[in-house]
Amino acid sequence: MNAIERHEERQRLAAGAAQLGVELDEWQLDSLQKLLDEVQSTNAKFNLTAIRDREGMLVKHVLDSLTLQTYLQGERIADIGTGPGFPGLPLAIANPRRRFALIESVAKKARFVQMTTDALGCANVEVVHGRAEGYHPARLFDTVTARALASLADFVAYAGHLCAPDGVMLAMKGRRPDAELTELPRRWCVRAVNRVQVPGLTDERHIVEIVKS
Repeated sequence: MNAIERHEERQRLAAGAAQLGVELDEWQLDSLQKLLDEVQSTNAKFNLTAIRDREGMLVKHVLDSLTLQTYLQGERIADIGTGPGFPGLPLAIANPRRRFALIESVAKKARFVQMTTDALGCANVEVVHGRAEGYHPARLFDTVTARALASLADFVAYAGHLCAPDGVMLAMKGRRPDAELTELPRRWCVRAVNRVQVPGLTDERHIVEIVKS
C-alpha cells in the first residue's frame, strides 16, 4: 500500500468512525492501521479470518467493531471469543481509559492478539487464552461482548457469570434474531434490540442488549 492509498484509508477510517459517533485522534488512527497491517500479513500464513482483502477487513472487522461504542457501559469490558481481536482491539484503541479482557480459546489467535497488543502498546488490554466458562476473574465486568458467538442462550450460558449484577451483555448479530429472543434462561431478559449500520456495508447488523432480570 503506497502513501496515497494509506492516506485515503486513514480518511475512510476517520469518516466511518465519526459516523458511528467515535472521534479518533492521530495515535488511534495509526494504531487501527497497524492493526490492519498485522491482520493482513499474519492472515496469509495462519488463516486468522476468512476475510482476505484489506477493504473487507476495514469495514467488516474494524468499523463493524466500532458499532458497539454507543452501547458500552462502565469501565471493565470483556470480549468473548475475540478471534484475531474483534471487536475487542478496535474498541480498546478507541477507549484507552477503559480496561478490556480479550478471551480466546484458540491458541494461535490468542498468541496473535497478545503479540499485536504488545506491538500497539495497548496497556489497557489483557489477553486471556482459554474458554469463557473457565475464566473466573477477581472482578466482574460492566459489559460483556461477543460477535457471532452461537445463540443468545449459549452466550449467557458461557459468559453470564462474567457480567456484573448491573452490567450488560452485548451480542453482535446479523439479521434480527427473533427466535433466539424468547429462548433466554429465566434470569435474563432482552433490554433492547438495536439495528446498526456499518459504514460501507449494506448487510443487516443488530446489537442485542441482555441484562439480568
